[in-house]
Amino acid sequence: MLNMAEGLARLGALAEHPVVRTLGTAFAAAGFDLAVVGGPVRDALLGRPTHDLDFTTNARPDDILRIVTPISTAQWDIGRAFGTIGARVQKEQVEITTYRADSYDGATRKPTVEFGDTIDGDLVRRDFTVNAMALQVPSVKLVDPTGGVEDLLAGVLRTPVDPGVSFGDDPLRMLRAARFSAQLGFDVEDATAEAITRLRETLKIVSPERVQSELVRLLQTDDPVRGIRVLVETGLIDEFLPEVSALRLEIDEHHHHKDVYEHSLTVLSQTIELEHARHPGDAPDVPLRIAALLHDIGKPRTRKLEDGGAVTFHHHDIVGARMARKRLQALRFDTATTDAVATLIELHLRFFGYAEGAWTDAAVRRYVRDAGDLLERLHILTRADVTTRNKRKAGRLSAAYDDIESRIAALREQEELDAIRPELDGNRIQEVLGIRPGREVGEAYRFLLDLRLDEGLLGVEVAEQRLRDWWAARG
Repeated sequence: MLNMAEGLARLGALAEHPVVRTLGTAFAAAGFDLAVVGGPVRDALLGRPTHDLDFTTNARPDDILRIVTPISTAQWDIGRAFGTIGARVQKEQVEITTYRADSYDGATRKPTVEFGDTIDGDLVRRDFTVNAMALQVPSVKLVDPTGGVEDLLAGVLRTPVDPGVSFGDDPLRMLRAARFSAQLGFDVEDATAEAITRLRETLKIVSPERVQSELVRLLQTDDPVRGIRVLVETGLIDEFLPEVSALRLEIDEHHHHKDVYEHSLTVLSQTIELEHARHPGDAPDVPLRIAALLHDIGKPRTRKLEDGGAVTFHHHDIVGARMARKRLQALRFDTATTDAVATLIELHLRFFGYAEGAWTDAAVRRYVRDAGDLLERLHILTRADVTTRNKRKAGRLSAAYDDIESRIAALREQEELDAIRPELDGNRIQEVLGIRPGREVGEAYRFLLDLRLDEGLLGVEVAEQRLRDWWAARG
């Protein structure tokens, strides 16, 4: 909760930041206004860490460049057409933008750039009131024309102007509402949420890459579940990730079962908790979090009501992996992320066979081989997938996973598990069998790899004899 006295004191500290003070003094000496704007002001008031300093000014780009050049070690004007000049001041990268009064055509997200004359006019064109505040420097004056402080106090996200106009100008702001809800722990104001529902189809003018970027930033927060609920409740998620809202399976009065949507959100939350516990201080693992959210998206397509009231989802892991791959490709995710998510979803059920009965060393080796460099992520996802309220069952599954991790560690120590290879390479296979390079060499290699996984090290002579026997039986 915002404490105004403490918040104002933090604004004073922000004004005394060396970079802010240096720039404020330089612009004032040149006869121009300067203000820290947006996120840093909001975060200072809330007591959150401030970074990525952005400034706004009544100076035009040529004037900005002239003022910052003597006090910076580098400058760039790639955003000059939009009024933005970048600079490195005291080893920090900053952006300074001329007051804007843009207009939009409603068909694209590209504004007609118009420079403004007042800071109030610049602030009202921003996405939410809590981001539409500025701290004028060096005078240390808070500028808040749209009630951002009141909304910070209330924990509410609201657009500075009519939400229909704001989202009509830039539909990406609807996705930002979900992200800021998660990041700040704020509620989306009713009229703003209603506008998202009404205008959700306008998201189609936003490129998949920009949608993907906002989704990633949402998933990087400590509580993305809050933002996902905003997306689902407004229907916005159906415009780019409809598989999530499809998890809200109807509960048949004769076939009661768990709500897969709520289960998936719980798995996501538990995944993040395990991330923090097992790897404190690491950056958010976005592929893992995507896999947690989407791990059961194959269930609606594979759902079957059996006689006697049972509900089954046979092969939902395989189906879900294919669905996730297709959706992530549509959102222009990179190949490494797409492959990681699809593989984790495909493997997320594998462990439950271990919990039901002891695995041989060969089965454990296969588990490690199939997971590859995703093994630690698979450990986390599989543990997080236990959401039962039955403490005895949860304890049994946890103990079983403790056991498999211990066995993997022991086998890795004994056998260098991560580097398991057949005892014969491709060249030796050709020599033993008297064959040329081709498909048959690959088949023989896979036979030897299975042999290695099933029976461990046999020795080269035994491996060669088993290969000859396999080749003879193969005809």
